[in-house]
Amino acid sequence: MDLRHFRNIDGLQLTLEAPRLLVIGSNGQGKSNLLEGVELLTSLRSHRCSVDRDLIGHGHPWSRLGALTDEADSLQLELRRSGGRQAFRNGKRLERQLDLIGPLRCVGFSALDLDLVRGEPALRRQWLDRVVLQLEPVYGALLSRYGRLLRQRSQLLRRGLGAGTRQELLEAFDQQMALVGARLHRRRQRALRRLEPLAAAWQQRIGGAGEPLRLDYISGTVLAEASDEEGPWRQALEEQLRQQRPEEERLGQCQVGPHRDEVALLIGGQAARRYGSAGQQRTLVLALKLGELELVGQVVGQPPLLLLDDVLAELDPGRQQLLLEAVGDGHQCLVSATHLEAFSTGWRARSQVVELRSGALVA
Repeated sequence: MDLRHFRNIDGLQLTLEAPRLLVIGSNGQGKSNLLEGVELLTSLRSHRCSVDRDLIGHGHPWSRLGALTDEADSLQLELRRSGGRQAFRNGKRLERQLDLIGPLRCVGFSALDLDLVRGEPALRRQWLDRVVLQLEPVYGALLSRYGRLLRQRSQLLRRGLGAGTRQELLEAFDQQMALVGARLHRRRQRALRRLEPLAAAWQQRIGGAGEPLRLDYISGTVLAEASDEEGPWRQALEEQLRQQRPEEERLGQCQVGPHRDEVALLIGGQAARRYGSAGQQRTLVLALKLGELELVGQVVGQPPLLLLDDVLAELDPGRQQLLLEAVGDGHQCLVSATHLEAFSTGWRARSQVVELRSGALVA
């Protein structure tokens, strides 16, 4: 693993010598940055930041992330303040950055994820998008394309064009948004259906049989009848875009589509956001993450890399122990913490331990 000019990490080289890496250090020393770099390299996305220039070290024009897999696959991602990203695999520049995803898959769990239940719908959409991206890397291209269409269509709604010209352009945008939006809807719904029984099983194990978990996909496009086919989604979205057009022109923004999706998290049939205690909400998020870890492993055919970013401090001792036991020896994991006392003697004995200070490894 090699990070250059990434946030506060000016230069760091690290070889993983054990299935578990414990990254120890005080707050603000770069632990989360290290794990974020791994997440970015393996998924092309960060759960902490959406603007590349904020990831590049102060005073530097570029940042570089690199890794060498167990199969001797060399992966590299360059971020630039001007000129965009460039991805390389085995020294060859990739035409599609998505082709960097595959040799390594990861599931991340950070303290920020504990706001998944209480936070706004956008947080749950972003979480579900990260799940789908690990299952189907092509999903990243669909997300980017839909985001561009949404921005351009919203700009068009606010522009002072002639009525006829604007309506013609909106018709063309609606057809494209309906096509891409339908594909996003289907993939989100399909992933949530596959995740639900796995997460529900973990919820029962952690929280008990009296707190069954249910995940409901609430689409931003209304279907007359449930469907797994692309056609009905596409037709419904295009028709609703057309019907909503007068209201959207008044508001200057799009009112239907995947950007309006919601994921309802229910415990015992009740909305966890409103009725769940703090402990129940933490249990639910832990069940979601363990279910996600299991699902990605099933689909990909090998256990994904697990990133635990300072999350143990947010869990009570019982949930800490359950999480560490669930990980077991079956997953390679990178764990950040402020001190080693959070881990049992056995866990420490089978782990590689490094300390970070001011973005650098302490010798």
